[in-house]
Amino acid sequence: MKRNLITSSLVKSASKNSLYCLMVALLAAGSQAVAGQDGASEQARKQYSPMAGENYPTNVYFGDTHNHTANSGDAFMNGNRLGPEEAYRFARGEEVVSNSGIPAKLNRPLDFLVVADHVEGLGIMYEVYNGNPLLMDDETVVRWSKAMKEGGQAAAAVTNEVVVAQGNGTLPAPLTNPKIAGPVMKSVWQEYTKTAERFNEPGKFTAMIGYEWTSVPSGNNLHRNVLYRGDKTQADQMMPYTSWQSQDPEKLWDWMEKYEQSTGDQVLAIPHNGNLSGARMFEPTKFDGSPIDKEYAERRAKYEVMQEMMQTKGNSETHPTLSPNDEFADYGLAGWEEGNLTLTDKPETPEQRPYMYLRGGLLQGLKWEEKVGVNPFKFGFAGGTDVHNSMTAIEEDNFYGKHVIQEPSKDRWKHVSKKGFGKTRYTWQYSSAGFTAVWATENTREALWDSMHKKEVYATSGSRMTVRFFGGWDYDQKDAENRYLAEAGYKKGVPMGTDLPQPAAGKEAPTFLVAAVKDPESGNLDRVQVVKGWLTADGELKEKIYNVAWGDADIRKLDKDGNLPSVGDTVNVEEATWTNSIGAAELTTAWTDPDFDPSIKAFYYARVLEIPTPRWTAYDQKRLGAKMSEEVPMKHQERAWTSPIWYSPK
Repeated sequence: MKRNLITSSLVKSASKNSLYCLMVALLAAGSQAVAGQDGASEQARKQYSPMAGENYPTNVYFGDTHNHTANSGDAFMNGNRLGPEEAYRFARGEEVVSNSGIPAKLNRPLDFLVVADHVEGLGIMYEVYNGNPLLMDDETVVRWSKAMKEGGQAAAAVTNEVVVAQGNGTLPAPLTNPKIAGPVMKSVWQEYTKTAERFNEPGKFTAMIGYEWTSVPSGNNLHRNVLYRGDKTQADQMMPYTSWQSQDPEKLWDWMEKYEQSTGDQVLAIPHNGNLSGARMFEPTKFDGSPIDKEYAERRAKYEVMQEMMQTKGNSETHPTLSPNDEFADYGLAGWEEGNLTLTDKPETPEQRPYMYLRGGLLQGLKWEEKVGVNPFKFGFAGGTDVHNSMTAIEEDNFYGKHVIQEPSKDRWKHVSKKGFGKTRYTWQYSSAGFTAVWATENTREALWDSMHKKEVYATSGSRMTVRFFGGWDYDQKDAENRYLAEAGYKKGVPMGTDLPQPAAGKEAPTFLVAAVKDPESGNLDRVQVVKGWLTADGELKEKIYNVAWGDADIRKLDKDGNLPSVGDTVNVEEATWTNSIGAAELTTAWTDPDFDPSIKAFYYARVLEIPTPRWTAYDQKRLGAKMSEEVPMKHQERAWTSPIWYSPK
């Protein structure tokens, strides 16, 4: 029995040794696999956060690049007594009392604001109003002072007189005398930049420094807003350049170059209201009539990286006579298609429009690139308001007009703004618009300015819809449906405002990744379109509109020509309401150009339309009891325009 136990013990010992050896062998073999798995797991662990290591913009910031306060001469003359401080307070969401005594507050604060007062005679109308003895030797100045104190229509009339005199170069001598106006302008500028510093809160609210250079030869609008990247310490080193010194944009660029060299800061310019330029915004010559050359093209492309698409004084995208196949080309034109800013010089004609509207300018740019080797009109899209009452209040149900006299009242809609050529402009023709949307890494002066400079911006008519637009050669529908759409957008292509890279071998046509999400407080989305413009081998300029994504796709189908049925209309004009029972909250797609020719230059931009919603005039009828004439529009389709993406052959 004992022996059996010993034998049994030996067997067990041998079994244990065998098991031990087997386990060691298995562990040894498995450790290599585990090590490999651990390596892969560690790599995956380190890449767990989708955004770690990425530095592309993930936030879009909405703001106004075109706000005027009482420091602007025409604003003050029209009754504005609110300065930059009130403008900033209102923009960041505080309640203020308007110039007409109405409490006002935004539904949603802005992310940034550029107070861009007219630099010509900055603050000088304060002195005219107060009867500064140095100015009162001139009878016209005395008359203007009295009219301002009278207010109302009298003030509005002399304001128009000042604008015309500015354009014709006939302002009273005391106002432009540097010995009189210079010290006033310098003091007001330095006080303004001080206020901007006080309200600038990096990461929360950006008060970007800027001004408006107000060139308006013969009433033709060539205005530019100049935006600074830096702060007061740099902006105060040189006084802004005025159109009193020269109305030639090249002279402004000279000043911008000198300013950058002297201060180490950077500036850019945003021209606006090409629709009121009398064909001079994209004219086929320099300002002095000499031919456009490569140096001019390079300098314009360097400093004028954006153009204002829409504001209170209408839409500058295109015109039905310029784009007859664009069913949405008539937006925001009523009252603004008769002539220039002052309704002087000469009436507007179809022949002028290729040199006025932004789509025409983009097309002209392709032609100039072919001629001189550089595209002078290679710009992104901005939106602004041009309000002259200090309040960027452009929500349709919270619209305070452009001027003080246009602030909410029962009869404001029929106020006469301008007369000329037998035509009349009324307040009802002003649009409640618009915003600049900036894709940036953070809400700071530097980050916003850098994205503007790169043209990673888009314009809206006042909506705050979110829009992405990328171009490349490898996007597919999976990218459009991916939660991380932007990651695919940047990794496989380029964002709005840039050039398509050259295609890899085997790539026959570019693809565009576009995504839009509705403004949570506005209408659903009707459709996304891609607007293409190109220069043919024969030198012709062509354009085409493609419907690429749309709401209610189960019942709305493209016809053989690519046209899409209307989204419908839920607006109740009497109640100034609508329902989001049509359209879509979000639209995304990857679209390939079906007509691509690799040998020709082209540009592409996305246009996103909302379903019809009430216009500010409908809200005035409902809330103020106004009875407007049948010609006054009561509803519209808000929209956004992305900066273009350009293609050039190798």
